[in-house]
Amino acid sequence: MDVLVFGAGSLGSLLGGLLAREHDVTLVGRDPHMRTVAADGLQLRGRIEATVRPTARLDPPASADLAVICVKAFDTGSAAADLADCDLDACLSVQNGMGNEAVLADRLDAPILAGTCTYGAVRPAPGVVRCTGVGDVVLGPPEGGVSPVADRVGEAFGSASIGTSVTATMPGRLWEKLAVNAAINPVTALARIENGGILDGDAAALASAAARETAAVARAEGIELSDRAARQAMERVAAATAENTSSMHQDVAAGRRTEIDAINGHVLERADERGLDVPTNRTLTRLVRAWEVGHGIR
Repeated sequence: MDVLVFGAGSLGSLLGGLLAREHDVTLVGRDPHMRTVAADGLQLRGRIEATVRPTARLDPPASADLAVICVKAFDTGSAAADLADCDLDACLSVQNGMGNEAVLADRLDAPILAGTCTYGAVRPAPGVVRCTGVGDVVLGPPEGGVSPVADRVGEAFGSASIGTSVTATMPGRLWEKLAVNAAINPVTALARIENGGILDGDAAALASAAARETAAVARAEGIELSDRAARQAMERVAAATAENTSSMHQDVAAGRRTEIDAINGHVLERADERGLDVPTNRTLTRLVRAWEVGHGIR
């Protein structure tokens, strides 16, 4: 399969590198990372060791069988604009937050799939990505149900030895992922702790409350997600990635804009529409937004 990975940062580079073991992969990202990959290949390090040689570009090619979207949620619109002239057979979002698939579907003439990815990745230097945790990919139509396109994409990922499941229940998976992210990301970012730090103490109380509130909003949206299931999913991911630094923690440490609007902000927006009280998500959202304003990035 001819795969385009748009947004080749840490996770995008890792997924692209894994796919490049079996498929023709083009990474689209920024220099100096792309320049180094083009010259020397992509070095996979950590839990997975390999050197692969995907194509590396600053802009998308004219066509691809599949585009895997890995940009930050606030860049989804610009990514869709950049891909508008690219002839695609399918598009898969593995981004954080909610609403990305709707933006892509509105602007791209290709079937859109939603996905979750639990691999951990950091990019310590240009041309290098370190796998900090081996996870899996779950994908399917964002509205739920079955899809031959999803089956083909799942087979392509599986053939590259990426643990992959194709599901007909993607809406529930997306809300479960949102509960996990709403719990782990802002708490670790504000407290400056690794993911495992939310498993006990005050951080655990905050994270659990954020997950439970997200589950309540999901149920109001017609999604079956119990408080217990949301909390257990959060604890499971935190334990499996205990030594990892969450993406929002990385953003705060680097002084970058976060994805708070698409994560806790989305929970808050939906809760307000439904007349639900989500005090923990509201406080976490306000704190991270205040940090962004204070650092001149909002």
